[in-house]
Amino acid sequence: MDFFEQLAELAAAMPRRKMVRSDHPAWQAFLADRPAPPETADDAPTDMGTLAALGDAAKMCRACPLGTGRLHAVFGEGDPHAKLMFIGEGPGADEDASGRPFVGRAGQLLDKMIAAMQFRREEVYIANVVKCRPPGNRAPTPEEAQKCAHFLEKQIGLIKPEVIVLLGASAAKYLLRREEGITRLRGRFLEYRGIPVMPTYHPAFLLRQESAKRDAWSDLQQVMAKFGKYPVKK
Repeated sequence: MDFFEQLAELAAAMPRRKMVRSDHPAWQAFLADRPAPPETADDAPTDMGTLAALGDAAKMCRACPLGTGRLHAVFGEGDPHAKLMFIGEGPGADEDASGRPFVGRAGQLLDKMIAAMQFRREEVYIANVVKCRPPGNRAPTPEEAQKCAHFLEKQIGLIKPEVIVLLGASAAKYLLRREEGITRLRGRFLEYRGIPVMPTYHPAFLLRQESAKRDAWSDLQQVMAKFGKYPVKK
């Protein structure tokens, strides 16, 4: 049985406890220090004050070449008031086909990780740095990430999560504007506009490198502690 699957089963067997809400710092003026959003399609909604409207705008966006080669824009999904948010790199082939984030093999592992943390997938919010699939599942380029940045920034601003988990090097690089690799960044809380951020390994990497799962679990336990949740003893 998979490492995280075992942890998820243990978590499922325990009584569910009420989540402890941590103090949320005052939210800074949104996008006050950011460049103006890039142009989208001419018929994109001008009012993007809700997640639904923002998602509609993402579906019509053609600000970079990724928008012309996709099957579906993958905006994100989950609780619009989630206390915990996961951010990955970009959609893969399965996500591009379905329009949903993290539904392939990496998504199945992420589901187990979320369950091991004593959350349900529908309780959290899951998104990516870019909303369209890069060809060949490659990492997004700096230009692609910049063109898509306003969507992710507005998502975070509307959801107002208490903690963000960054999945992989690209998510950490583009959200935190850090150049260090994920191995150096993971394992400690950083900050994005007053929100604690935990960088950790991407589930796709964990599928290739089983030995890194225990390090990822150590990172996720620190996130759990923010919500008054603690791992079940075997």
